[in-house]
Amino acid sequence: MLRLEMNQGVRLCDGLTRREAMRIGGLGLGGLSLPGLLRLQAQGAESVAAGRAPGFGKAKSVIIFSTNGGTAQMDSFDPKPDAPAEVRGAWKPIKTSVPGVTLNEHLPRLAKLQHKTAILRAIHHNQTLHPSAIYLTLCGDLIGRVVTPESATMSRDDKPHFGSVVSKLLPVKPDLPGFVMLPEAMGPNGPEWPGQFAGFLGSGYDPYRVNSFPGQPGYSPGALASDPELPAARLGNRRLLLDQIGHTASRLDKVAAANNLDPHYLKAFDVISSPAAQRAFDVEAEPANVRERYGDHYFGQCCLLARRLVEAGVRLVQINWLRSNIGGVGGPGYDTHQNHFALTRDQLYPPTDLAFTALLEDLDERGLLDETLVYFHNEFGRTPKVNPRGGRDHWPACYSTLLAGGGIKGGAVYGASDKIGAYPAADPVTPQDVLATIYHALGIDVETHLYDQLNRPHKLVKGDPIRAILA
Repeated sequence: MLRLEMNQGVRLCDGLTRREAMRIGGLGLGGLSLPGLLRLQAQGAESVAAGRAPGFGKAKSVIIFSTNGGTAQMDSFDPKPDAPAEVRGAWKPIKTSVPGVTLNEHLPRLAKLQHKTAILRAIHHNQTLHPSAIYLTLCGDLIGRVVTPESATMSRDDKPHFGSVVSKLLPVKPDLPGFVMLPEAMGPNGPEWPGQFAGFLGSGYDPYRVNSFPGQPGYSPGALASDPELPAARLGNRRLLLDQIGHTASRLDKVAAANNLDPHYLKAFDVISSPAAQRAFDVEAEPANVRERYGDHYFGQCCLLARRLVEAGVRLVQINWLRSNIGGVGGPGYDTHQNHFALTRDQLYPPTDLAFTALLEDLDERGLLDETLVYFHNEFGRTPKVNPRGGRDHWPACYSTLLAGGGIKGGAVYGASDKIGAYPAADPVTPQDVLATIYHALGIDVETHLYDQLNRPHKLVKGDPIRAILA
């Protein structure tokens, strides 16, 4: 959230304290230098000319749906009807629009759109806890500190979420956020888990957080909501103040990075005062039949809002399925350690199947699917064997996910698991490979390096695009 703090202390001639100047200078460090960005652009042009893998640069935006718990691979995208009863569960596979490919019977709408999507059935890693698995799958690296679900928090030393990287490396509209997170960050035990913001890239690339439920009473997009108590003239005066701060910061020779922050503050004010942004976040502007198409569940309305945002020009929108272990919204969600089958059948799959397919169809009808990559994100899968509580526990050794849209080959299935969905049997891939595929589709060279606050280089991601699912 944008905030200006006026601390007491010795002020410089321009009216800023040294503490304020240092604070202004310290927030926006890291990332690509201008020469690095120019090299990236040159390398991209050369590699395309040299015959890069298909799909490069076809996507303009990404919508990611994070289950915040992980779907069971054998109960979703990789049915195992011939496995023992304690593995296959109570459900049957159904045919899809792609011959020979089956999905779980409680995903009937998605089954009809299988020709629009690609399934990965052999993703694997070794992180068994939610915070470290989310960090790995969204940032593309192992977290460099010990974390637990109860104590994990975000740090400016962390690697950035790939949405923050996209916001930095690709042009974004001046009157829209580059990266939006709906409806709120993941952290069912209280603290928000790592891997959900810009890390060492600085606050200028953090996601815009709505922290509200689209379609529900009291929904507000936050700072973008029109405030009748704040006249345009007063908002303009605040922007003028930031202009003056930026002018001062540019002359603070001893704070070389101070000037880097100024565009982020000014952009924040431009977004807040933007009619385009206010319209994009207004789901009430949609016709009733369109809103009903997505369902009245908060997830459905988040999917609808995501479509409005990418249609307006936002680069990346993340939708998190909510869950809470401390009495908040969502209950256990997709983290089905007990009562797995009833929860999935009654509470999870119906709104997911309805809204996710409505999103794909709506994007396709509007001519946006070919330029919008949609990613069904799991941080891991669930155990092949059902536990004594009727649940499935965490299982990162082999799991499935789904992608569609910009740069992705519809109808593809890549990778295979063993007979019970426990381990990869063919063509395994890593979360880093998945992120490399998304970067590739967006036209970002995976060999790019980012630089942290100490000017240390970090390769964008240590993975390779999955050519078999690229169109």
